[in-house]
Formats: sequence, structure tokens, C-alpha cells
Amino acid sequence: MGCWEAKCLSLFLVLITFYLQGTYLQKADEARQRKPFFERLRRLEEQFWRFQEVTLIHLQGIAENYNVSYNINTRFQNLTDEYHTIAMSINESQAAVQMDLNHLKAWMKKIQRRSRKVDSMLLAFERSLNEKSKQSSQEKMKQKEQSALLVSLTGTVKQDISTLQNSQIHVQTEIEKLQKVIHGQGAKLSAVEEQLERVLKQAAFSPNSVSDVPLLPQSQKQQQPGQELLRAKHRHRKKLQQDRLELGAQTETQKPLQDLRMPPLEEKEPNTQSGRQTPPSVDEILKEPQQSQASQKTGAICNVGSMLVFPNTSTENVVTFSPGFLTGLRELSVCTWVRTSSSYLGTLLSYATEENDNKLVLHGRDTLVYGTIHFVIGDPAFRELPVELLLDSRWHHMCVIWSSIQGKYWFYVDRRLVATGSRFREGYEIPPGGILVLGQEQDTVGGGFDSSEAFVGNLAGLTVWDRALSPGEVSSIATGKVLPRSILLTLANASSLDGFVERVICTCLEDCS
Repeated sequence: MGCWEAKCLSLFLVLITFYLQGTYLQKADEARQRKPFFERLRRLEEQFWRFQEVTLIHLQGIAENYNVSYNINTRFQNLTDEYHTIAMSINESQAAVQMDLNHLKAWMKKIQRRSRKVDSMLLAFERSLNEKSKQSSQEKMKQKEQSALLVSLTGTVKQDISTLQNSQIHVQTEIEKLQKVIHGQGAKLSAVEEQLERVLKQAAFSPNSVSDVPLLPQSQKQQQPGQELLRAKHRHRKKLQQDRLELGAQTETQKPLQDLRMPPLEEKEPNTQSGRQTPPSVDEILKEPQQSQASQKTGAICNVGSMLVFPNTSTENVVTFSPGFLTGLRELSVCTWVRTSSSYLGTLLSYATEENDNKLVLHGRDTLVYGTIHFVIGDPAFRELPVELLLDSRWHHMCVIWSSIQGKYWFYVDRRLVATGSRFREGYEIPPGGILVLGQEQDTVGGGFDSSEAFVGNLAGLTVWDRALSPGEVSSIATGKVLPRSILLTLANASSLDGFVERVICTCLEDCS
């Protein structure tokens, strides 16, 4: 506006100057009466037109300069506004880029930590593979040695069997010979007895013997041969009885070997005089230890430790292990005694971390398919396990076993394998640092419980191993023997019992009532 006012003022001054000059020239012309009026007027008109042209040119230049300056100011203002907006957007983009950089730095740090963990896990896995390969090679060597020993043992056993068979045939032939001798001796004995009876009768009732010789000496003379015959007869009978007993003992010792290692020979004529009983069969011999062992196992399932009682479906009835696992797990075994009168099993255990609330879950609820629970490792992967056998209000032993090698899993109920499979979370590792809860399923770490997912019943002897148990070890646990090695957690490691949960100390299962 200041520039516009200055330009207008300069134009006004120029016009006033021209006007005064024109007035002055007019007065000068009037003073000059000597020159003609029209000539002066013509000159003045020419000067005026020249001055008007010059003035118009000057005014056009001024107008052009004004328009240019006005457009420049407007453009400069627009450029200033655009600069401010661009500067603001640049600042915002710089702030956003800075935030993204900070996030990227944090993610890079996390990725580096995870990569270090993965490297350490890979190294540990490689070491374990090397150890297992060494163990497998050693086992193969042992198997080869055992097979060689077995071959040698089978050879020696075959030789022993052949010798035993030969000896048995020899013994049988000797027994037949002895039986024939016994029959012959029996016939001779009966003949001697008859002869002795005849001699005694003749000695007792002969009149010559009574008249010729005195009574006492003659009777003594006649009785001495009869007494000697009777004594010989008794000695012979005792010897025959001893021979029969020895033969019976030999046949009884040889008969089980014959039943175990060779087909039965043709039956000989039974020896009715020996009175031997038939020896027991192999099935009866093997059956007796099994029956005695079963009678010993009844009511003697021990190494339980303690029992937890979950009385109702309250969301406060939980048992917490904090922290749950101190190290990552690539193998896992969970075994416990269970007793429930509910129509569904409910949630036995739940392991949650900040990353995921379903790292390890044995999850059941009243809306699931009857007689099943979900075995979850790293949500959303799961397998369905049949638990209908556990819903009869009696004590049952169950074991859930998982290995990341080929993703194999096994589910045992009362020492019997009821479910198995593979390719389930193969190569996965259950992370450490979470919270383990019994009796409820966690939707958040240490919380988010639902009454429809609660476990109602009794848990006894719950134990967790950091390896996969063998079938023999599962059977040993279910029969109350010593617990296997590498125990990770037991009920004694629980950090808190909340709600109406009660702990009962009981060494044997029959004491857990």
C-alpha cells in the first residue's frame, strides 16, 4: 500500500507540473502578441500530445511494474504459506519416521535376542542330536553284542536241549529197564512169599517135626529161616520203594523241561505201583507268580504324595505354580490320578505366557463333545483325547506325553494306550517364564477364568517330567512303584491354593479318600 500511495503522489505531482506549465505557456503566449496565436497553439498542442504520449508510456510502465509487484507479493505470500504447510508436514513426517525408527530398533533388538535364543536352542538341539546319535550308535553296538550273545546262548541252549533230550531218552530207557526189573522182582517176591508160606505151614503142622525133636529148639530152628526170609522181604520192599521214589523224582524234574523245550513223547504204560502224580503244566507254573503278584499289588499303590480336592465350579478354585517352567521344554510328560463324578472332565491344567495364553492346556468344558478334552500346545494347534473312561467316579491313572521330535504324543489311561499320533507341533518349544494353573483355563495370564471350564473332583500325585516317559515307566507309576527320574514339578511345588481347594497328604492312593 505504501508503494501505491507513492506512485499516485508522483503521478499527481507530474500532472500538476504539466498543468502549471501549460498555464504558464498560455500566459506567455498572451504576453507575446507579436507571434500568431494559432502557431503557438499548434506548438502547444504538439507538445501536449508528445507529453501525453510520454506520460502514457510512463504510466503504462508504472502500471506494469505495479501489476508485477502485486503479483509477486501474492505469489510470495502463497509461497510462504506453502512453505509453512510443507514445513509442518515435514516435521510430522520426521516425527512419524522417528517413531517408526524407534519401533524398528526395538523390533531389531527383540529379533536379535530371539535369534540368539534360536542359535542357543539350535546348538543345544545339535548337541542333543549328537548325544542321541552317539547313544544310538552305542545302543546299536550293544544290540549287536546282545545279538551275538543271544546267538551264542541259543547255540548253547540248543546243545543243552539236545543233551537233555538224549539224557531224557536214556533216562526213559533206564526207567523202562528198572520197571521191568521191578516187575521181575515183584514176581520173584510173590514166589518167595508163597514158598515161605508153604514152608511155614509145613513147619507148623508136620507131626514128624514135633515128635522127633524137642519143641523149643526145633521151633527155633524152623523159625530162623522164616525170619530171615521175612527180613529179606522187608529189605527188598524198602529198596523197591526207594527206587520208585528216586524214579518219580527224576521223571518229575524231567517232565517240565520236556513240556517247555520239546514236543511230548508217546505215553508209556502207566506205573500203577509208583503212585506218582502228574507234574503241573507251564501255564499253571507261570500263572501262579502272576496271581501272587496281582494279589500283592491290590491296595498298595503308593508314592502319591498328596491330593487336591476341587469341590465345585467356582472360578476362585485354582492352584497356581508361579513361575511354571524355568526352562524351555521340547519334551513333556504329565501324569496324575483323577477322580470325578461330573459328566465332563473340565480343565486339568493351563500354562500361559505374555505372548500366548494357550502354550500348554488340557482343556475341557461342558459344551465340548462328550468324553473328550483338547490337548493344546501353542494355540491354535490341538488334539482331541478320549476321557470317557475317567467319568465313572472312580480313581483312574492318566498320562499325557509329548515330544517335539516328529511331533509325537501318547495318551495312557490305567496303563493302556488309548490315543497316539504324530506331526503335532513338530520342532516346537514350550517357552519358560509363564504361570501354570490347575483347575481352570487362563484367558489372560493368571486370570480370565470361566466356571463352565472348571475341574470338579480330585487330583492325586500330579507330576510333570521334562522328557517323554516309556510305557514301562508309565506302568511303574500306575502301580505305585518308584517315580522315574527328571521330575520337573509336583503338587508340593504349588505356590498358592485359592478358593475352596483343599490339600490332603496321603502316601498311598487308598488313603486318599
